[in-house]
Amino acid sequence: MGRDARNMKALSRSGALAYVLALGVVVADQLTKSWIVNGLRPAPGFPVAVWGPLRLTLVENRGVSFGLFQSDAAWAHWALAAFELAVVIALAFWVRRSDKWFTGLAIGLIMGGAIGNLIDRARIGSVIDFVDVQALHFPWVFNVADSAITIGIVLLMVESFLTPRPKPV
Repeated sequence: MGRDARNMKALSRSGALAYVLALGVVVADQLTKSWIVNGLRPAPGFPVAVWGPLRLTLVENRGVSFGLFQSDAAWAHWALAAFELAVVIALAFWVRRSDKWFTGLAIGLIMGGAIGNLIDRARIGSVIDFVDVQALHFPWVFNVADSAITIGIVLLMVESFLTPRPKPV
Protein backbone atom coordinates (compact mmCIF):
# COMPACT_ATOMS: atom_id res chain seq x y z
CA MET A 1 0.00 0.00 0.00
CA GLY A 2 1.44 3.35 -1.05
CA ARG A 3 1.81 6.38 1.15
CA ASP A 4 -1.15 8.18 -0.48
CA ALA A 5 -3.44 5.20 0.12
CA ARG A 6 -2.44 5.08 3.80
CA ASN A 7 -3.07 8.81 4.16
CA MET A 8 -6.55 8.52 2.63
CA LYS A 9 -7.51 5.79 5.11
CA ALA A 10 -6.05 7.50 8.18
CA LEU A 11 -8.14 10.03 10.01
CA SER A 12 -6.39 13.38 10.24
CA ARG A 13 -6.04 15.17 13.57
CA SER A 14 -8.41 17.76 12.19
CA GLY A 15 -10.92 15.01 11.42
CA ALA A 16 -10.57 13.52 14.89
CA LEU A 17 -11.10 16.98 16.42
CA ALA A 18 -14.20 17.48 14.27
CA TYR A 19 -15.72 14.12 15.21
CA VAL A 20 -15.11 14.59 18.94
CA LEU A 21 -16.43 18.16 18.85
CA ALA A 22 -19.49 17.06 16.86
CA LEU A 23 -20.25 14.45 19.49
CA GLY A 24 -19.93 17.07 22.23
CA VAL A 25 -22.29 19.43 20.41
CA VAL A 26 -24.86 16.66 19.90
CA VAL A 27 -24.75 15.73 23.59
CA ALA A 28 -25.03 19.37 24.74
CA ASP A 29 -27.83 20.05 22.27
CA GLN A 30 -29.88 16.99 23.19
CA LEU A 31 -29.36 17.47 26.94
CA THR A 32 -30.51 21.10 26.83
CA LYS A 33 -33.54 20.23 24.69
CA SER A 34 -34.45 17.40 27.06
CA TRP A 35 -34.09 19.72 30.04
CA ILE A 36 -36.37 22.31 28.43
CA VAL A 37 -39.04 19.82 27.30
CA ASN A 38 -38.97 17.31 30.19
CA GLY A 39 -37.56 19.33 33.09
CA LEU A 40 -38.53 22.97 32.81
CA ARG A 41 -41.68 22.26 30.75
CA PRO A 42 -42.58 25.80 29.70
CA ALA A 43 -45.86 26.33 27.89
CA PRO A 44 -45.10 26.47 24.15
CA GLY A 45 -44.74 30.04 22.94
CA PHE A 46 -44.72 31.62 26.41
CA PRO A 47 -41.34 33.10 27.42
CA VAL A 48 -39.69 32.38 30.76
CA ALA A 49 -37.37 35.21 31.88
CA VAL A 50 -33.86 34.01 32.74
CA TRP A 51 -31.50 36.98 32.94
CA GLY A 52 -31.39 40.33 31.19
CA PRO A 53 -32.45 39.90 27.57
CA LEU A 54 -32.33 36.07 27.75
CA ARG A 55 -35.61 34.21 27.86
CA LEU A 56 -36.53 30.58 27.29
CA THR A 57 -39.41 30.12 24.86
CA LEU A 58 -40.36 26.65 23.68
CA VAL A 59 -40.94 26.56 19.92
CA GLU A 60 -41.30 23.57 17.59
CA ASN A 61 -39.65 24.61 14.34
CA ARG A 62 -41.03 22.65 11.38
CA GLY A 63 -38.95 24.59 8.88
CA VAL A 64 -35.28 25.30 8.35
CA SER A 65 -33.09 27.90 10.02
CA PHE A 66 -34.99 30.78 11.54
CA GLY A 67 -38.31 29.07 10.79
CA LEU A 68 -38.13 29.52 7.02
CA PHE A 69 -40.17 27.17 4.83
CA GLN A 70 -42.49 25.99 7.62
CA SER A 71 -44.48 22.90 6.71
CA ASP A 72 -46.60 20.35 8.56
CA ALA A 73 -46.29 17.84 5.70
CA ALA A 74 -44.50 14.63 6.68
CA TRP A 75 -42.53 14.59 3.43
CA ALA A 76 -41.10 18.06 4.23
CA HIS A 77 -39.53 17.10 7.55
CA TRP A 78 -38.10 13.91 6.00
CA ALA A 79 -36.71 15.93 3.08
CA LEU A 80 -35.04 18.32 5.53
CA ALA A 81 -33.71 15.38 7.54
CA ALA A 82 -32.28 13.81 4.36
CA PHE A 83 -30.63 17.11 3.46
CA GLU A 84 -29.09 17.40 6.94
CA LEU A 85 -27.80 13.84 6.69
CA ALA A 86 -26.26 14.54 3.26
CA VAL A 87 -24.54 17.64 4.66
CA VAL A 88 -23.14 15.68 7.61
CA ILE A 89 -21.80 12.93 5.33
CA ALA A 90 -20.19 15.43 2.96
CA LEU A 91 -18.57 17.31 5.85
CA ALA A 92 -17.35 14.05 7.42
CA PHE A 93 -15.53 13.16 4.20
CA TRP A 94 -14.16 16.68 3.75
CA VAL A 95 -12.71 16.94 7.25
CA ARG A 96 -11.05 13.50 7.08
CA ARG A 97 -8.58 14.97 4.58
CA SER A 98 -8.10 18.33 6.22
CA ASP A 99 -4.85 19.07 8.01
CA LYS A 100 -5.97 22.37 9.57
CA TRP A 101 -7.22 22.28 13.15
CA PHE A 102 -9.29 25.41 12.49
CA THR A 103 -11.16 23.56 9.73
CA GLY A 104 -11.75 20.66 12.12
CA LEU A 105 -13.13 23.04 14.72
CA ALA A 106 -15.52 24.70 12.26
CA ILE A 107 -16.72 21.49 10.63
CA GLY A 108 -17.12 19.74 13.98
CA LEU A 109 -19.47 22.52 15.12
CA ILE A 110 -21.50 22.35 11.90
CA MET A 111 -21.69 18.54 11.91
CA GLY A 112 -22.72 18.40 15.56
CA GLY A 113 -25.42 21.02 15.05
CA ALA A 114 -26.78 19.32 11.96
CA ILE A 115 -26.88 15.95 13.74
CA GLY A 116 -28.58 17.48 16.79
CA ASN A 117 -31.34 18.96 14.65
CA LEU A 118 -31.53 15.79 12.54
CA ILE A 119 -32.24 13.76 15.69
CA ASP A 120 -35.17 16.06 16.50
CA ARG A 121 -36.60 15.84 12.99
CA ALA A 122 -36.35 12.04 12.97
CA ARG A 123 -37.83 11.68 16.48
CA ILE A 124 -40.60 14.28 16.56
CA GLY A 125 -40.86 15.79 13.07
CA SER A 126 -39.66 19.24 14.13
CA VAL A 127 -36.72 20.92 15.83
CA ILE A 128 -36.97 22.12 19.43
CA ASP A 129 -35.90 25.75 19.76
CA PHE A 130 -35.82 27.62 23.05
CA VAL A 131 -33.14 30.35 23.27
CA ASP A 132 -34.97 33.65 22.97
CA VAL A 133 -33.11 36.97 22.85
CA GLN A 134 -35.81 39.00 21.10
CA ALA A 135 -35.16 41.82 23.56
CA LEU A 136 -31.89 42.34 21.61
CA HIS A 137 -33.93 42.76 18.42
CA PHE A 138 -33.03 39.26 17.22
CA PRO A 139 -36.46 37.98 16.18
CA TRP A 140 -35.75 34.23 16.06
CA VAL A 141 -35.76 31.54 18.72
CA PHE A 142 -32.92 29.02 18.36
CA ASN A 143 -31.07 26.19 20.11
CA VAL A 144 -27.54 24.92 20.85
CA ALA A 145 -27.35 23.11 17.50
CA ASP A 146 -28.29 26.26 15.58
CA SER A 147 -25.64 28.21 17.50
CA ALA A 148 -22.98 25.62 16.70
CA ILE A 149 -23.87 25.65 13.00
CA THR A 150 -23.76 29.44 12.86
CA ILE A 151 -20.42 29.68 14.68
CA GLY A 152 -18.97 26.90 12.48
CA ILE A 153 -20.01 28.68 9.28
CA VAL A 154 -18.56 31.97 10.52
CA LEU A 155 -15.28 30.19 11.34
CA LEU A 156 -15.14 28.66 7.84
CA MET A 157 -15.70 32.11 6.33
CA VAL A 158 -12.97 33.62 8.50
CA GLU A 159 -10.61 30.82 7.49
CA SER A 160 -11.36 31.35 3.82
CA PHE A 161 -10.54 35.05 4.09
CA LEU A 162 -7.35 34.49 6.09
CA THR A 163 -5.93 31.58 4.10
CA PRO A 164 -3.36 32.80 1.57
CA ARG A 165 -4.18 31.89 -2.00
CA PRO A 166 -1.53 30.18 -4.11
CA LYS A 167 -0.15 32.42 -6.81
CA PRO A 168 -1.03 31.42 -10.37
CA VAL A 169 1.77 29.70 -12.19
